[in-house]
Amino acid sequence: MTTTLLAGATGLVGTAFSAGWVGPDELHLLVRRDIPSPGPLQRVHVVDFAAVPALPPAVEAYCCLGTTLKQAGSEAAFRAVDFDAVLAFATAASLAGVKRFAVVSALGANRRSANLYSRVKGEMEVALIGMGFDCLVVVRPSLLTGNRAALGQPTRHGEQWATAFSAPFAALIPRAYRPIAATVVARGMQRAMADQQPGLRIVESGELQKLGAT
Repeated sequence: MTTTLLAGATGLVGTAFSAGWVGPDELHLLVRRDIPSPGPLQRVHVVDFAAVPALPPAVEAYCCLGTTLKQAGSEAAFRAVDFDAVLAFATAASLAGVKRFAVVSALGANRRSANLYSRVKGEMEVALIGMGFDCLVVVRPSLLTGNRAALGQPTRHGEQWATAFSAPFAALIPRAYRPIAATVVARGMQRAMADQQPGLRIVESGELQKLGAT
């Protein structure tokens, strides 16, 4: 049986990803807190992303790690998750034999951005590109929607407001900028990886909406 790695399985996208997992690979979940009842073909590893241990051999990995400045509490703490932890996981995955890597970034990611969130996401993308994976899929979703309260996460009032405000005008908002469900992001990311296109593939939110549609 082959192995797939997933980091960040307790977040919105990671939870949706693991919930929809049907194999045939065994899915190894790297998390910061335990998941008491993983799904079929799933194994949980509670890890410190500041010192990721050796991982089981695998050829494919998905990274759904991420936070916000408000939730992290400081710029350094935010960067520790959205840059350092992502790169630590990618490095450990590469050492485990991973050739295909996918990561959740964000709409507007740009290492030259004046906005901290967009800049760190852009820096993370550049660093991953330099790691030389045979296939690197970067998905850039717009505003994520999903039930954070059910995951024990604090409610993001900006997300709630934007989702409620945009709902009546969804058909008028360009697909690239519409709020996007975490389940759609998870499916779209997996389908983009299934294509196994060599090199870098950046999937903007509009394309992600189409890829992740049921």
